[in-house]
Amino acid sequence: MTSETLKKAGPFKGQIIPPPDKSISHRAVFFSSLAYGKSEVRNYLKAGDIYSTINAFRMLGVNIEEAQGNLLITGEGLYGLKEPKDVIDCGNSGTTARLLCGVLAGCKFNSSLIGDESLSGRPMGRVIEPLKKMGANISAKNDNYFPLSITGGLLRAIKYKMPVASAQLKSAIILAGLFADGETVIEELIKSRDHTERMLQSYGAKMYVEKLKITVTGPINRLTPCDITVPCDISSAAFFVAGALMVEKSELLIKDVGLNPTRAGFIDVLKKMGADVEILDERMVSGEPTGNLLCKYTNNLKPITLAKEDIPSLIDEFPILCVLATRASGVTEIRGAGELRVKESDRIKAIVTELRKMGAKIEEYEDGVAIEGPVTLKGSNQLQSYGDHRIAMALSIAAISAEGESVINGTDAVGISYPEFYDELKRLTQ
Repeated sequence: MTSETLKKAGPFKGQIIPPPDKSISHRAVFFSSLAYGKSEVRNYLKAGDIYSTINAFRMLGVNIEEAQGNLLITGEGLYGLKEPKDVIDCGNSGTTARLLCGVLAGCKFNSSLIGDESLSGRPMGRVIEPLKKMGANISAKNDNYFPLSITGGLLRAIKYKMPVASAQLKSAIILAGLFADGETVIEELIKSRDHTERMLQSYGAKMYVEKLKITVTGPINRLTPCDITVPCDISSAAFFVAGALMVEKSELLIKDVGLNPTRAGFIDVLKKMGADVEILDERMVSGEPTGNLLCKYTNNLKPITLAKEDIPSLIDEFPILCVLATRASGVTEIRGAGELRVKESDRIKAIVTELRKMGAKIEEYEDGVAIEGPVTLKGSNQLQSYGDHRIAMALSIAAISAEGESVINGTDAVGISYPEFYDELKRLTQ
């Protein structure tokens, strides 16, 4: 376990290109591996979670090569995957684990999935239940946790109402629907990330999306290969956006950021808080809205109130939003976020515990938090990441805007999504 010692830093200046989007990188590898023929994935995220997906499909017989910074993937088609010779290790990646369940449910062979300690404590029952209804044979520890075994085969279409807003669950059912006989219909409670719907149609899937209802027609003979350019990750950019807003005299340009409406809730919240953030050069990149963000220090941020319908587009930004709320003049309340207790860590408990160490006035609810500001945070030498990359990075931004010195333990977790985070942090604040 590594640690970082941080203290109050100078203003954020210059420009940065954040890492490629993690969610889109996962899906580009998934769909290219299931297509029949050669696809190229440009600007993919070179981080732990994505390599879990790459290694999984290599074990399933897909030829994936890295060349000149891009991925060259030669898919053998939906029905060309091969039975793995060993268990597939999903590492820390919930996306790898849950989406892979949807694929393997339609494959006529046996496979087993494992993960690290964190992933092994995250619930899988919500994915297992609909896939069993479709005809897959799946067993898991207590019917809910890794390790997990799947015997796939002929699937039947189902109509399914989502119990929670989860892009991973939705995507698993969509992928299984490609193999199923008939129309699989998924109804969402609240719109979750729609990267799967956008991208999979580019590969030739028979899908129809109408508001909160998705219809997938199967079985499909084959998916058509595509070349995909992955935009940069707004969830990774969010830490530097917040840093620029919090540190006096900052002015930072963040380039090539994905602005998908189902992911850009953070930008909408910032506007409500009165933050000085401007969107420039909006354009489409491989079906995803993309643009640049110009961020400047903002005094007297306004408090905001967020409810359950706001949370799906803020899942990964919750920790840094809590840090930012310590600078708002009044009480910021975030509710309906109970799903955050089963991410890489219990993000609600984690951020409350750690920000209290820094002097934040923060109250914990079962489904969220209330934060009173403005508060000048104070350094702490006992901060913990809980093995969660988003918590580690959020605390790092808190530390460089706080009085005194902080020590954050478990910072190696940032390698999951942003291996260069600390190098960039130092470069931009020198």
